Amino acid sequence: MPVPWEALIPFGLLTTMFGAAGTLFNVSTRYQNQGKPPRYHIDRWDDMMMGRDERLTGHKRGQTDNPVAPTEFSTNSVYYTERT
Repeated sequence: MPVPWEALIPFGLLTTMFGAAGTLFNVSTRYQNQGKPPRYHIDRWDDMMMGRDERLTGHKRGQTDNPVAPTEFSTNSVYYTERT
């Protein structure tokens, strides 16, 4: 039974395109998360901590090791921005 060599070209193209799309999606996701892997299974506690980190640093994945919060953090609350 002969091997259909002409079927290998589309197979190679599809494999390359799926690999390139997956790699670009991974790079895009890591760039948006400041080089960190994406978070899975986020519960309420993680959501609140991401909100706090966003108010402290300006990005939801940013973290700071400064023990003293900035002065604007005292009036920067999530309750002022939410509507009830």
